[in-house]
Amino acid sequence: MTAAERAERTRAADELCVKAFASTGCPDTGVSLVAVGGYGRQELAPFSDLDVVLVHDPDVGMGDWAGQIWYPLWDSGANIDHSVRTVEEVLEQADADLRVATGMLDVRHLAGDPNLTLRLRSAVLNQWRRDARTRLDDMHELVSERGRMTGELAHASVPDLKESVGGLRDATMLKALVASWLVDVPHADLERCRVALLDVRDALHEVAGRATDRVAPEYWEEIAPLLGLADGTAVQVHTRGLARRLTHLSRLAWRRAEAVQRQPSATGGRRPRLETVAPGVAISFEEIVLDKGANVAGDPLLLLRAAAEAAERDLVLAPQTAARLVREAPDLPDPWPVEARDLFVRLLAAGDGLLGVWETLDETGALERILPEWERVRLLPHASVVHRFTVDRHLVETCIEASTLIRRVARADVLMVSALLHDIGKGQLTEHCVAGEPIARAIAVRLGFDAREIELVGDLVRWHLLLPETATTRDPDDPATVELVTAKVADREELELLAALTEADARATSEKAWTKWRASLVRTLVRRAAAALSDEPMPDDDGVEIEIPERVRTDPSSVSVVAQPSGDGPATDGSRITVVSGDRIGLLADAAAMLALQKTSVRAARAWTQDGFGVSVWDVAETGLDDILLRQRLEAIVDGRIDATERLLRVAPVKLEPTVAVRPDASPRATVVEVRSADRPGLIHVVCRALAQMDISVRSAHVSTLGPQAVDVFYVQEAAAGALSEERAASAAHAVRQALVSAFSAPGTN
Repeated sequence: MTAAERAERTRAADELCVKAFASTGCPDTGVSLVAVGGYGRQELAPFSDLDVVLVHDPDVGMGDWAGQIWYPLWDSGANIDHSVRTVEEVLEQADADLRVATGMLDVRHLAGDPNLTLRLRSAVLNQWRRDARTRLDDMHELVSERGRMTGELAHASVPDLKESVGGLRDATMLKALVASWLVDVPHADLERCRVALLDVRDALHEVAGRATDRVAPEYWEEIAPLLGLADGTAVQVHTRGLARRLTHLSRLAWRRAEAVQRQPSATGGRRPRLETVAPGVAISFEEIVLDKGANVAGDPLLLLRAAAEAAERDLVLAPQTAARLVREAPDLPDPWPVEARDLFVRLLAAGDGLLGVWETLDETGALERILPEWERVRLLPHASVVHRFTVDRHLVETCIEASTLIRRVARADVLMVSALLHDIGKGQLTEHCVAGEPIARAIAVRLGFDAREIELVGDLVRWHLLLPETATTRDPDDPATVELVTAKVADREELELLAALTEADARATSEKAWTKWRASLVRTLVRRAAAALSDEPMPDDDGVEIEIPERVRTDPSSVSVVAQPSGDGPATDGSRITVVSGDRIGLLADAAAMLALQKTSVRAARAWTQDGFGVSVWDVAETGLDDILLRQRLEAIVDGRIDATERLLRVAPVKLEPTVAVRPDASPRATVVEVRSADRPGLIHVVCRALAQMDISVRSAHVSTLGPQAVDVFYVQEAAAGALSEERAASAAHAVRQALVSAFSAPGTN
């Protein structure tokens, strides 16, 4: 199946149409026969219809010839889709129906008055370009609705070469977008994919013996020899790869078209404005690009930082930016530093924004550098028809589903990495859970996880089918059923991670994989297994004693701030900041505000009371911090010269609301309040301030940032010491949650 064969079919059809026009006595002027749609583009498949329009001037009298022209075409056995219209009627129909409008963009002269055809083509194009801005929303909705109905050609089990997302209809829409002059699309790339998909459709027609665009599973093998490919699997990989590239081009073009539509129509010759959002990363025209002066050659984290920012903000990661970073940025060290892993987890947990960014990383070759094991599952079809997507897309969809469940688990980072890798063993000769475990463990080592975390990732990949298989095939009332789970799951932390992964995996598979019945069975099994597993209490210590600075001992109202590198030698990774002052309610909130105003990213923190002094130790990502400047800022906050609450910038609203829980059995001496929320600047300050306003003392704090989620545990007491009453604890939890919702759910500035 080649372009030459399509050209020959088009030539034969053109000859047939010209003869039909000449045989019926049509006037030489004021009338023309034109081809539109696929026939206009000269893309006839073996069983394609001939889409033709007989166009005439209004003053041309319509004789018998207007109806007789179709008889020779019918007699030839051709399938024709025909109409008779004036130029004005064509424009009216194109204005009323987008499908007609896009088909008429490819109008091609066949016979009759060429000047009339030229007028028609000019009028259609002028109308399209004039009205393009006002029709973009309808165009995009048409594309989206088609996608909802037919799925994605790159991933659907029974794809439609024409109507599925990434199919020939999308290629036509891209050409229409380009014709509008609003956006551009890489022409050579678009044509390469479109022509290759036409070859696949021609082969499909040949093996099916009829006009069809849906590739049933049995057709893949038969198509292979017609395309010169080894087997059906090779045809699938070839076809789905073309479709994925078209999908990427289409999504990028639509995002850019929408951005153009939101901008004033007259922007003049102004240069794009850069808005810095992270080191080396900026926003320009709603796309993530490199900032001015970005240290491309010296920053191995720049690619991950740009990807995470794009996904979290649901913006386009400019392909040119990703491609340049692939070419010029240094490789990540092995193992990855903590900041690299955090950026990777933020990317995975970004929700819907992950998909487009992941596609860009894949299409630009960035995934080969970040995660070379991805090639194992790239475009790999699932053996089961229950799956909606190919393996690689399923893994991305599982991450998107898992991002909505991170409030349920303490280790969001482990959950997100396990979601990405749970099917990484697919395509191997052995059972994929078994094959995937060592691959996942090796990746976890490279990502820089510690021994416990590597064990968790490996176990989650190994046993990710344990809960659904056990819940649906065993008697839930039999103690042996619970024992089957507890024999393989180490503790409740691993169980809660496995439960979240199970739900995310099922939801990403299909609606049938996570029905109410299945969900109920799994959740019942999880509750019983959790009851059977011991739950270790939270740590309840007062920290390690430090030497109290003399100036603070002399004047407890003063503050001491010391910033030191957190590692040894040139390989330091962040700083450790120690804050000491006389113990008082609100001190921890002020210290947190100091760091938030400094725009310092807190990785972990501990706070305790020592000999009547308040001590807090903060591990942060930044290096080279000036402890004198930090102390001056803290003093200004303490003295009231800086209103931290007013000064702290609001950030983009979070998608998931925070959870605040009281753990009554975690400590005999204090009340434990656990906060799980999106990691945001000022988060710790908001929590501590809410507690201070209730005259509640934070005796100890254990703060951890795990990718996009902060899991913060606060040991609190009444000001006069002692744990909170049940009613008081509930009020404190409610106050903290309301403070977080108020601070981070309102629209803000980035």
